[in-house]
Amino acid sequence: MNIRLYNARILTMEKNRPIFEGEIWVKNEKIAYIADTAELSSEWTKEMPRITWDFEIDCKGNLLMPGFKDAHTHSAMTFLRSLADDMPLQQWLEEKVFPAEEKLTYDDVYQLTKLAILEYLSSGITAIFDMYKIPDATAEACMDMGMRCVLVSGLNKNTSSLEQTEQEFLKWNKKHPLISYQLGFHAEYTCTEEQIYRLSQLAHRYKAPVYMHLAETAKEVEECKMRHGVTPAVYLDNMGIFDFGGGAFHCVHMTQYDMDVFTRNRVHVITNPASNMKLASGIAPVAAFDKQKISVAIGTDGAASNNSLDMFKEMYLTATLSKIREKDAASLDAMRVLRMATVHGAKAMRLNKADVLAKGKLADIIMIDLHKPNMQPLHNIEKSLVYSGSKDNVLMTMIGGKILYRNGEYNVGESIESTYAKCEAIVKRIMGEE
Repeated sequence: MNIRLYNARILTMEKNRPIFEGEIWVKNEKIAYIADTAELSSEWTKEMPRITWDFEIDCKGNLLMPGFKDAHTHSAMTFLRSLADDMPLQQWLEEKVFPAEEKLTYDDVYQLTKLAILEYLSSGITAIFDMYKIPDATAEACMDMGMRCVLVSGLNKNTSSLEQTEQEFLKWNKKHPLISYQLGFHAEYTCTEEQIYRLSQLAHRYKAPVYMHLAETAKEVEECKMRHGVTPAVYLDNMGIFDFGGGAFHCVHMTQYDMDVFTRNRVHVITNPASNMKLASGIAPVAAFDKQKISVAIGTDGAASNNSLDMFKEMYLTATLSKIREKDAASLDAMRVLRMATVHGAKAMRLNKADVLAKGKLADIIMIDLHKPNMQPLHNIEKSLVYSGSKDNVLMTMIGGKILYRNGEYNVGESIESTYAKCEAIVKRIMGEE
């Protein structure tokens, strides 16, 4: 499919390339051409009338940029939105989350993930890094709706196994262009030492990075020190978990030595500010990570602990909470935060073909409405995205060259009302209302 996006402002997110006016040509799943209006080559100008365009979209001066990468999600947890609120993390997990999750079926996860995808698309999110039960169901929902998804195993004492993790790793890294898979486990406190050791062996066998929840709460860190005499980061480093890199979700309670471990092993931090606030976990030292050259990405976490899947909110909180923590209004520049939500997320998820807008890259593109009052005047578009931007500004979400959301309408193969109805029935069954 050939799509021409013209009369646009373009933010490629390439280093040192400012916003320019131009157009992007998409052929099938990739960007075929991108240029400043003044630089459109004469040969392309002559060729353009010969191209049969499936779509030509006048962007009317609005902004084209890479889609947001939601680098930590539990998509199917949409069923717990506003049903597991106002509780501390451990109580929230043990009394609300885990008992309800035990009732989930394959089709439940499939349908609940589709509900999350609708929200991702309307938020300008073009890729998710998803850890949840029954990853095959998550993958199927993403394939059916066109969402790019990196699955990560959520191995723990109660679900999954090393054998299943390896099977999924081999299956989903070659089955479908929208789906990939990374090794991982839920957290140090939900796994046995043998499980973590064997997963480390698996990572060494495939020379693969590993991802997990880490240092989310002070309680988690202290209990790990009681069990093993060291912090979670150091414990996992001693187990060889980080020998091929990877990433950790939350990272709120980190020591300087923990950060040194991450720097040495090139481990990504994925911060989740809204979830950390709602569960009173604390404020991650994002400015310190950034200063130490630790790559930071941003994730929403699940709808049970957020409760929205909105990267604009996460960007704003990442920037402003850092200022509060450091007592310094200049502690974290908005442009750095925008890179965390796009380029750094792609790197953490190993989506190196979807990090920036450039010829040959995947056509994962969003259009931002600059004509709404919250984006005016256009003093600094990048900073306005972080400090005043909203999901209401998302006009279009394209993934792999397919327009899945545009002007409030979805193109995902099923009506949104049907998805809502199926998810409502799932919630009633699980909550015992049927």
